[in-house]
Amino acid sequence: MISVEEALSRVFDLVQPLDCETVPLANASGRYMAAPATATRAQPPFPASAMDGYAVSGSAAPGSVFVVVGAASAGHAWAGHLDPGQAIRIFTGAPVPPGADRVVIQEDVTRTGNQITLSDTPDTAAHVRAMGQDFQVGDTLSPRLLRPADIALLAAMNVDTVSVTRKPVVAIIATGDELVMPGEMPRPDQIIASNSFALKAMVEEAGGTARMLPIARDTEASLTAAFDLAAGADLIVTIGGASVGDHDLVGKVAADMGMERAFYKIAMRPGKPLMAGRINGTPMLGLPGNPVSSIVCGHIFMLPMLRVLQGLGAVPPQMQRAILGTALPANGPRAHYMRAVVSALGGTRTITAFSTQDSALLSVLAQANALLLRPVNDGPRAVGDPVDYLPI
Repeated sequence: MISVEEALSRVFDLVQPLDCETVPLANASGRYMAAPATATRAQPPFPASAMDGYAVSGSAAPGSVFVVVGAASAGHAWAGHLDPGQAIRIFTGAPVPPGADRVVIQEDVTRTGNQITLSDTPDTAAHVRAMGQDFQVGDTLSPRLLRPADIALLAAMNVDTVSVTRKPVVAIIATGDELVMPGEMPRPDQIIASNSFALKAMVEEAGGTARMLPIARDTEASLTAAFDLAAGADLIVTIGGASVGDHDLVGKVAADMGMERAFYKIAMRPGKPLMAGRINGTPMLGLPGNPVSSIVCGHIFMLPMLRVLQGLGAVPPQMQRAILGTALPANGPRAHYMRAVVSALGGTRTITAFSTQDSALLSVLAQANALLLRPVNDGPRAVGDPVDYLPI
């Protein structure tokens, strides 16, 4: 068995960023922008009023009087030049005309006909947003995973299409004679396939496209057909059949089809019978069949692989710190990712592991919001000890 760290290093060697494609800005949220985007327009593109009031030219001393010669609103500029002693009615977002020195807020003005008189204590701020105050023509946005705020910024920069890394396509193959799909009528000796649905959701939440293939039965012919259906995927993920039982055929069939194995078995709980490699040039991850094992390994290995494929870098799962809410005994020779709950009380994060850690119990996993990491041969831990965990 190899360590989790060594296994991660080897799966990172299997994947590399995908090629890029150009998509409309409206479809770019959640995608990795692979090349810088350049603003073709400044923001604001003109000096803009920051308040409703009056743009004035000349001294704005208390009691000053100005003649109102026009009006401007957002999208409707006043086409003229303000001379000293003149003003225009102006609204937030409207262009401030040439010659204006400032915008006086409407609360500081008394208007009579076409004249305004400033109050005895007018606000002294200019209330004008300078042209290009936010960004200038030629400013760039660096490559990043695009959030809604980034989409808004790109739109303001007058960028209508962006170059993004292609969405990784993940083929998911559940294996086993014991499995049936939800909604079907299982025999007394069968169970409902659940792992593939969780992994599909994880892939899609991480920005990929999941292809959930038909269940492969415990025959070489069925598994071969499933691998054939996975052609064209960027990553193949199998579930079950990776152990050493008489019906665990995934490794054999993959080897017969030319798989170059990177490793088999890791020092990890849950998830010891994990396999990875390349099959006909396509990265493959063979997950254990137990539901919790499969999903936990998906968090630790599959999601980081998806990040690499999207151009986000070979980054291990990002652990956080909390203090223990209950004592834990010493850990053994495998890293243990315990299902746990993190809560925040008074600004302190406390983590409590479930008393039951059976890798077949989805109900426990569904209640968890964290995986508490117990390192290899970690000693006993007391209440209040700091520990690492992965949010899930």
